[in-house]
Amino acid sequence: MYLAKVYVILKPTVNDPQGLTIKGALHNLGFSEVSQVRAGKYIEIKIDGDGMDKTRERIGRMCHELLANPVIESYSFDLEKI
Repeated sequence: MYLAKVYVILKPTVNDPQGLTIKGALHNLGFSEVSQVRAGKYIEIKIDGDGMDKTRERIGRMCHELLANPVIESYSFDLEKI
């Protein structure tokens, strides 16, 4: 059994209205030192795998085909045996 921790975020060239809203709210709360916020998604997946390399490849396919839109988002993930 493996645990994948997947991080999905908009690419730097894509406008992030949610990040801008969060930044504005932080400024309103007195956190004026915040200069930029990028919002994203965090996903945990538990998966029965047949070895670390094959499981890593499967998670990569999941990210590319469903969890992230490769046109506007980038992704990374950590994989650990549990």
